[in-house]
Amino acid sequence: MKDLRLLLRKRTVRILLFGAAGLLLLGAVWRVFFSEPYPSGYDETQAEARISAMLERVEGIEDASVMIVEEEGKPVSCIVVYRGEDSILSRMRILDIASSALHIAKEKVQVYLS
Repeated sequence: MKDLRLLLRKRTVRILLFGAAGLLLLGAVWRVFFSEPYPSGYDETQAEARISAMLERVEGIEDASVMIVEEEGKPVSCIVVYRGEDSILSRMRILDIASSALHIAKEKVQVYLS
């Protein structure tokens, strides 16, 4: 214990400890604010890609991302995130296209503006 106190009194050791703490803090900040926003392990399915491409052809909808939630191999719900116009007409078009393509009720489709 006495040796530790003597070691911590040295200026070089304190500078190294503060530097290490700063690097850890910098790493934590980088991970929170500059990491990839979406999990990289998620691969878009063919059905999701087809619906995204179909939505992007509609006026007022840009850069659409679709995620289909399945249970026992059947789609039960869908999430759509898009950029573009935030209008009722755009949202209704998204609901119509996604629910028709997946044969699910419109209530099972969630639509979010990016």
